Amino acid sequence: MKHQLNIIIGSTRPGRAGPVFAEWLETFAREHGKFEPVLTDIDTFKLPVLDEPHHPRLGNYQNNHTKAWSKAIDAADAFVFVAPEYNYFVAPAIVNAIDYLAREWKYKPAAILSYGGVSGGLRAAQAVKPLLTAVGIMPIPEGVSLPLYQKLLETDGSFLPSEHVRGGAKTMLDELLRWSQALKPMRSI
Repeated sequence: MKHQLNIIIGSTRPGRAGPVFAEWLETFAREHGKFEPVLTDIDTFKLPVLDEPHHPRLGNYQNNHTKAWSKAIDAADAFVFVAPEYNYFVAPAIVNAIDYLAREWKYKPAAILSYGGVSGGLRAAQAVKPLLTAVGIMPIPEGVSLPLYQKLLETDGSFLPSEHVRGGAKTMLDELLRWSQALKPMRSI
């Protein structure tokens, strides 16, 4: 049975580029053949700033948007956060979405496909890692960075990755699979 990989689109801004990169990664992960990729767009869950009356560790969710988000994240064995860099930091939608849950994240690996200006979103990728570990996610070092991402988009808005990007994505997925397999016994306790 394949491991489920949730590819989480982390930007909720109008006109965002994240879906283009996430859709490419979904296709690439399907071709990779080791995961069942699932596009998970934070925007579709319409999560307001954390509005649950109880701490997430209790799992006593009151709101339908939280229950839906919990179900989507709980089903995953691994994650790739498609993360833009905003003001040298990760998108606030990602921080908020992570903060909504606790148990659902535990003992699962995550990688980051970051995009931005000159840094390619690497500052955002590094900034979110302490938050990931705080909720029990194992952020792996392997990831994909897309500097000056606007120049990587075709005139029709599509994304044609270089061999370097494809090679990085393969390495990232290979490592995510290893970590997902290694952590699976901990998820079943």
